[in-house]
Amino acid sequence: MKSPSSRAAGAGMLLSVRESLLAMAGLGFVTMMVAIDQTVVSTALPTVVAELRGFKLYAWVTTAYLLTSIITIPIFGRLGDYYGRKPFVVMSILLFLVASVLCGVSQSMVHLVLGRALQGVAGGMMLGTAFATVPDLFPDPRVRLRWQVILSSCFGIANAVGPSLGGFLTYYMGWRTVFFMNVPLGLAGLYFVLRYLPHVRQMQQANIRLDWQGAVLIALSLTGLQFLVQWLPIYGASLSMVGLGLFTIGCGTAFVWWEKRCTAALIPLDIFRDRSIAIMSLLSVLLGFVMFGLLIYVPLLLQGGFGLTAREVGVLITPLVVSITVGSILSSRIVPRIRRPAIILHMGFGLLVAGGAALLFIGADTSRQWLVVSLIGCGVGLGFVMPNLTIFTQELVSRSMLGISTAVLQSTRMIGGMLGTAVLGSVVTHYYVERVRMLDVSVFGKGDWLVRLEDPQVLVNTQVQSDFVALLQRQGLHGETFILHAREALVWGVHAGLALSVVMAVLGLVWLLRMPAFQFRHNRQTAPVANGQSAADNDTTNSEKQA
Repeated sequence: MKSPSSRAAGAGMLLSVRESLLAMAGLGFVTMMVAIDQTVVSTALPTVVAELRGFKLYAWVTTAYLLTSIITIPIFGRLGDYYGRKPFVVMSILLFLVASVLCGVSQSMVHLVLGRALQGVAGGMMLGTAFATVPDLFPDPRVRLRWQVILSSCFGIANAVGPSLGGFLTYYMGWRTVFFMNVPLGLAGLYFVLRYLPHVRQMQQANIRLDWQGAVLIALSLTGLQFLVQWLPIYGASLSMVGLGLFTIGCGTAFVWWEKRCTAALIPLDIFRDRSIAIMSLLSVLLGFVMFGLLIYVPLLLQGGFGLTAREVGVLITPLVVSITVGSILSSRIVPRIRRPAIILHMGFGLLVAGGAALLFIGADTSRQWLVVSLIGCGVGLGFVMPNLTIFTQELVSRSMLGISTAVLQSTRMIGGMLGTAVLGSVVTHYYVERVRMLDVSVFGKGDWLVRLEDPQVLVNTQVQSDFVALLQRQGLHGETFILHAREALVWGVHAGLALSVVMAVLGLVWLLRMPAFQFRHNRQTAPVANGQSAADNDTTNSEKQA
């Protein structure tokens, strides 16, 4: 199949308007599939964990996905630079569909976590290649901002219907359907990508080598970090934890040492010599910490802490995810019109601080309007920051580095999400258990009921909750009082975790003060060529042209 011709392309575009629209439609369906998967899973997660009886693995459903994504994003981002991105976009869609079906048929939490890990491999391949095709199609960043509205709109549609649809499907048809719904979207995206997305290669080399040593070292480093964050609150400063920490540090040090000496480094560390890129990578980590903390633990707050149904949680979480898209669209209109584009990042992190702080005052009796306003503030803030970090970074690097630079931004955000999910999970569990144990055991007696109450699934699984209340009734105790106390303990724990997210947003504002001035370059004079040919790479870094 021949790639679309670029002969009718407009200024700052590789393809004609019609071809660009159809190619972007394919990427739009892919974006919608990933966005819906994230929103429906976060909404359905408390119910999933309750049915499969595995609250101890609550965070792992998300962190397994993030961990494998982080490892694969830079690998396929680099391969996309070498071989072109289209083959990997196609493979990622197929693998994502297979993994979604495996998640839908899971019979235990372990099976679900493994399925999510495979989904993460596909998601990493997709994030490392699909989103880097946009600057291939639209070399001019101002043109790219206008066309990116298509992806933002697809993201918005998915976010608008995702939480409510996830709650509806979970409530009426079971949580497994939230994974099966990826299939029609994935097939639609596969059709448009195969037919209309051109095969573009940014680099042409006779002997292409991939840094497998670097890939292994970064995989070991991140895996060790993930287990360290998960297990340290449980096992403390034991000998095994000290050993794991030394192993993680050793692998990380070896990775940096190797990448500095490798001629075909997986992550060229030279890109971090640009102070702006280094700061934006750090901001991406902080953003991921805040974003995944909100998406994973706000639904738990609403369902477990306030006793709402999955359907009600889906409706209430919708303003958060819809506002992400609203913020993205607004920023695409604002950024080209302001002299200092980076001001949009200040506005975004400022909204995250304000919205996150407002969430700390949300209780079971708080007005739902206050909750919605807080979530909208957080969502618009995420929308202001997330797409612009990627666009600004792409503008700072040469064209041959587009894939790996985009992959680095996606990876750092995933690292932040992985750390945020794990750290907040530990904080929530710690505060929840501690406050549950504050019940006066000398009055009520210590027994099997206390152990059951320490597992938060008693708050989200109606059957487990009924059994618990019946157990206490047989002991002459009022079970509903204990459930109420446990809900208050969970609210306290989630608020403690969200407070940590606010701290991360404040750190983002502080680091923004250190970022050099940023300006868009003029229209690039060279562009990539379709049909697998390489592009001329005459770009200079933006740091040489900053105002």
